[in-house]
Amino acid sequence: MAAPEPFLDIDLPLPDPRRGKVRVSYELPSVDGEGRRLFVTTDRLSAFDRIIAGVPYKGQVLNQLAAWWFGTTADIVPNHVLSVPDPNLLVARAAVPLPVEVVVRGYITGVTSTSLWRQYDDGARLIYGHRFPDGLRKNTALPTALVTPTTKGNDGAHDVPLTVAEVADHGLVPARRGGEVVEAALQLFRRGQQVAAAAGLILADTQYEFGTAVDGSLMLIDEMHTPDSSRYWEADSYEARLRAGDEPESLDNEVVRRALLDTGYRGEGEPPTLPAEVWAETTRRYVHAFERLTGHSSDAVTGQPMPWLDGAGTCPQARAHLEAAVNGRGVALAKHTLAAADLEAGRLVAPLQIATAVDFSYYLVHPKAKGRLPQVKAFVSWIEAEALAHEE
Repeated sequence: MAAPEPFLDIDLPLPDPRRGKVRVSYELPSVDGEGRRLFVTTDRLSAFDRIIAGVPYKGQVLNQLAAWWFGTTADIVPNHVLSVPDPNLLVARAAVPLPVEVVVRGYITGVTSTSLWRQYDDGARLIYGHRFPDGLRKNTALPTALVTPTTKGNDGAHDVPLTVAEVADHGLVPARRGGEVVEAALQLFRRGQQVAAAAGLILADTQYEFGTAVDGSLMLIDEMHTPDSSRYWEADSYEARLRAGDEPESLDNEVVRRALLDTGYRGEGEPPTLPAEVWAETTRRYVHAFERLTGHSSDAVTGQPMPWLDGAGTCPQARAHLEAAVNGRGVALAKHTLAAADLEAGRLVAPLQIATAVDFSYYLVHPKAKGRLPQVKAFVSWIEAEALAHEE
């Protein structure tokens, strides 16, 4: 069965929309004085600080894998997760993001201008404030993991490498808070490498984002340890491929970066069109990474098979009532409509991946995928509660 069209964008009638490269977020009503935001993870893929294309199922995989990692590392540093009412949605504590990307590197590798290997191969030996000796080989382990911050490349700007000291000197993050960030990032990376190793993978490097909560405490935000923000390699073939001078087998979006580089693209101008097999392989790698790391079946992520429904295949009644629910009207009908009109008819229609404005599109999940039923009910209950909160 052909893969569905990727979920590229969303526009909900909720306040304070903020659009990132992959996620769109909205303000939700506060609860007990604590601000909240709704994050919607799309299928967009970015490389070289640009949105390149959409990859089917990517948003669902990323959102659920990140939620799993947040739960696995909550003992190290608090995070912003409150709930995951739907595979593409995250309800989170509101936070003030720190204005730096926190990259932790365990290997000297990479092809972008901010990567260790690219700078080293170009002749640099003092990189991110760390001194490197001559004679290093690409894709080899560093003696110890290094924290290498960058600025956040907003509005199409490229990230700029910084040293840890420069982060404080430039007034981006106070030195004491910066020390907390470095310690937390290194602990998270160690945990990530341990979990990856148990799954037969190498976590070569990753990127974290931190923010401050309303009480000023440090909080891990955005996402973590997904193929979008991390470089995963297959452990069992790593040594042999290193000896042969081949690139490690990866379970991340490196295949896209390499394909772009093969065309001569380095982040400037309009990205070239890549073959369909590049995107199919990217989907496979993301889903496989989820399965390897969490031990869960990908069916729980993709609800496989899930083709897009066209206009003739949607349920207009469910669509109308869900639109009303989001707008704070007719909420009592939403659950009834889904349960009576769709679920009991032997179909499983999930209100996922809102395409444009308030035009709800749906996935039709194969009847075998009964595991989706609790997610559908949970999502309807959540959207009903949010609508009621807005009415109040």
